[in-house]
Amino acid sequence: MPVRTGRPPKISKTDILTAAHRVIDEEGTQALTMRRLAREVGTTPMALYHHVRDKDELLLLLLDDYAAGVARPEPPAGAGPGERVVAAAVAMRDALTGVPWIVEVLRADDLMSARALWYPEEIIDAAVQAGLTPEEAVDAYRIIWHYTAGEITARSAAARRREDDRPTHRGRVFEDLDATRLPRLAALGARWEELTSRDTYDKGVRALVRGLLPHP
Repeated sequence: MPVRTGRPPKISKTDILTAAHRVIDEEGTQALTMRRLAREVGTTPMALYHHVRDKDELLLLLLDDYAAGVARPEPPAGAGPGERVVAAAVAMRDALTGVPWIVEVLRADDLMSARALWYPEEIIDAAVQAGLTPEEAVDAYRIIWHYTAGEITARSAAARRREDDRPTHRGRVFEDLDATRLPRLAALGARWEELTSRDTYDKGVRALVRGLLPHP
C-alpha cells in the first residue's frame, strides 16, 4: 500500500459527516474516534480539529444533520390531548427506528438536537392540557421516552440476531418446556417467536397514555 506524502488532502465538513455515518453504521458509536475518522477520510486527526472540536461536537453535528431531514408531523386535526401524545410518540418512534445509534446517544441524557425538541414540547403541552402539572407532564414524557427508546433498542437487537439465522438458545428452551410446570408457556412455545416479534408499540403507548393522563 503506497504511503501518502505531502500535505493531507483538503476535506470538508460534509466529507467528515459522511465518513462518520459510515463508521457508525458499520461499527457503532464506540468505534467513532477522531483517529478512526481521520483514517476513514484519509487525513490526520489534527486536520479534523479544524472542523470539529471533539467527538461530542461531531455527534451533535450528526444529530442535527439527521434531524434536519425528518419532517415535523402536524398534530391530528381536532385531536384531544391523549391522541396528540400518541401521535407525537409514534412520530418520535418512526423517526428513530432504523437509527438505534441515535437512541444510544440520546439515552445518555446529554447530547441532543434542538431541531428535534418538538417531540417533548408536543407531548408535555398535551399532557398539561389533559390536566397534569408541568412537572407531572415531564414525568409522563420521560416514561413515554424510555418506553420508546427501549422498544427501538430491543427491536434492533432482535433484528441483528435474526440476521444471524442460527437456532437461538431461547428457541431451544421453549422447545423443551415442561407443560406440567409452565402450561401456558408450553402451549405457546411453538409460536413464541412469532408472537413476540409483533409490533405492539401503538398498543403499548396508548396503554401508557390512558394510565398517565387524567383526561386523555
